[in-house]
Amino acid sequence: MTIGAGIFLIAVGAILKFATNIHVQGLSIDTIGVILMIAGAVGLLIGLFQEIVWSRRTRPLAPGEAPPVEERREVRDPAYREQPPRY
Repeated sequence: MTIGAGIFLIAVGAILKFATNIHVQGLSIDTIGVILMIAGAVGLLIGLFQEIVWSRRTRPLAPGEAPPVEERREVRDPAYREQPPRY
């Protein structure tokens, strides 16, 4: 869930909880509003957590800072010998 969707659910839940006077038989609009606000808050926290985790991975470089070096190891079969290129 994105941060925007979490905020949207909180807003819709608050409207249903605090700004409506509708009474439906067998259905509590206030309870639905509270459920939506809780779901929005949980979604907002998850979205913020994801943003924090991804911002560490894609941190922009400071001026003059070199990019991180990625080491790679090439493992070859010991019996493999390189052949000269054919022209």
